Amino acid sequence: MHFMKPEEMWDKSLGGEDTSNELTHWGGNLCYVVVGAICKVCWRYKVINRKNLRDFKGKCGVLVASNHTSYLDVVLMYCASRPSQWLRFIARDTLFKAGHGWLGQAISRAGAFPIKRGTADRTCLKRAAKHLKNKEVVGILPEGSRRNKGSMKPTVNAGAAFIVRMAGNVPILPMTVRNAEKVKNKGERIHFPKIYVEYGEPVLLQDFDFLPKADRLEACTWYVLRECYALFYEIEPEKVDMAALFPDDKDYTAVFAEHPIPRHTTAEAIKAWEELQG
Repeated sequence: MHFMKPEEMWDKSLGGEDTSNELTHWGGNLCYVVVGAICKVCWRYKVINRKNLRDFKGKCGVLVASNHTSYLDVVLMYCASRPSQWLRFIARDTLFKAGHGWLGQAISRAGAFPIKRGTADRTCLKRAAKHLKNKEVVGILPEGSRRNKGSMKPTVNAGAAFIVRMAGNVPILPMTVRNAEKVKNKGERIHFPKIYVEYGEPVLLQDFDFLPKADRLEACTWYVLRECYALFYEIEPEKVDMAALFPDDKDYTAVFAEHPIPRHTTAEAIKAWEELQG
């Protein structure tokens, strides 16, 4: 058996339409069995509206986006997609060097690939778009940094919508992980709250075409994050105080109050994508 380097795995397909160069499943399955079992036993995680993700399988790619409040977010995003789908999460490049490279080996086996944080990493963006065009599932945390982590402030990173545009306007599926932020507070022992993973309704980039071209990608990502935080706080999207969450970013609350974005079912999102493909 060839023991591949992480960088040899990043461009391989995983769970998509073209399986001619697919990453072998044993590593990802092993990660899911071990990590999934730990999360199930410790935090009894429950997935809500998983059908919103399942309905995309084999029909079109989908970019799954979540807010970021805990180091467990990515773990639960991955576990919630399994076992019948593979979520390929975009992770910061430093993780692939942690543990003398063993963490990079493990998460690459699970389908992850790196992004150089704080830069316009075109290689990562093109890789994500390629996987989405192959009808795969890609996961992203548009805030870039975990909330309440040191001095770094979460921002509305338009890279998520940029990837979608590069991939031919595949749908974006907002989601959230609730209570993971309660697992470990600085200076405290580990807690074991019940964790909920919830998927929302798909969002289409073309619904933002009424905006000036310079604002579309940022506004779309802003809207997706508002959907994520609405799921997180279990409130209506219009009640999310985005100005407080992202004080340094443009606030589109008034824009979307005047011009509401249409809601879509998964079936409608898939049909819209198919029509764009001709």
